[in-house]
Amino acid sequence: MKLIAIFWFLFGNNINVPEYVIAYHSVSSKEQEKTFINTYKDSENISIQAYVVSLEMKQAKYAFFPWKKLSVFNQGKKKMEQLINKHPDNADLRYVRLVIQENIPSLLNYKKNIEEDKSFLKQRLEITDSSDYLDFYIKKNTSL
Repeated sequence: MKLIAIFWFLFGNNINVPEYVIAYHSVSSKEQEKTFINTYKDSENISIQAYVVSLEMKQAKYAFFPWKKLSVFNQGKKKMEQLINKHPDNADLRYVRLVIQENIPSLLNYKKNIEEDKSFLKQRLEITDSSDYLDFYIKKNTSL
């Protein structure tokens, strides 16, 4: 049943989901993460950058030393915050940050924007706009 709902969402409701969003949500291994990063890292599209930075942050999971894990994570966190400061109305950036903040351990001290991002995305869910392709993913992958 879930597969039918996804199929309907992707193909049956006339909303064009960008290829990079589908690819991001299909990533399931370290190798696929690196392939996604390498494929899209030079894109100037801010929305694409959100997903690249997210997977760069996730690479901290694979570092051996704790200080290296923290360093990789913090570099990505800094990039994400810079992107959001420059583009505060970008729904992809807010969505990705919310997913990260809702799913990382509290000790990383990166949960301060959850309510802000939920409020932003909730408003986006209520209107028809160019980010409607995200509605399904927001509902599926966040606490909204």
